[in-house]
Amino acid sequence: MLLAIDSLLSAAEAGALRASADTLDFADGKASAGRYAREVKANDQAAPSPARNAVLAKVTKALQGNELFTLAARPRAMTPLILSRYRQGQTYGLHVDDALMQGLRTDISFTLFLSDPESYDGGELVIEDGFEARAVKLPAGGLMLYPSTTLHRVAPVTRGERLAVVGWVQSRVREAAQREMLFDLERAVREVHGREGKSELFDLLAKSRSNLLRMWAD
Repeated sequence: MLLAIDSLLSAAEAGALRASADTLDFADGKASAGRYAREVKANDQAAPSPARNAVLAKVTKALQGNELFTLAARPRAMTPLILSRYRQGQTYGLHVDDALMQGLRTDISFTLFLSDPESYDGGELVIEDGFEARAVKLPAGGLMLYPSTTLHRVAPVTRGERLAVVGWVQSRVREAAQREMLFDLERAVREVHGREGKSELFDLLAKSRSNLLRMWAD
């Protein structure tokens, strides 16, 4: 399931994190890539520091507090976040994310866009879904979730600078199709309850949602 959360952070919050990032030191992003992905990776990532950790802690808090993210991802654990930067000419070629990172299985990948889309050209997150390539460029503060099993890339930046936070989730529900069904059922449960309260239909939907989660959750 591909899911865009348009405002995980407000524009003001994203701007504050960009300002904080301006004070950070960045290193070669190849350090966090797998054996083959590093051959096509050309970007920077923020070097460890208390200031960088403070930026990533704010993002982690926003993720944990966002209900849509929680319902879509069903997170059991997350890898440490990475603050990445793409300057003019930098790119990340077609690749699939490593299946295991920091001892965790990667089920869901996400990109939190921090730069205003008007401030840079190129830099789209391009996801191959088997039928077409989907180019994603969200407003500052927007988050894109997608299965870690997909081939994807970051288009070359031709003007300006693209700043983003990336991370990976090990989900309580391993299969992407099952996560999508649970997400759809949760939406249906809430819509029915909002329309008619605790009705017979609501009870049936809620029972199915809970029992499927019980069946599928690790």
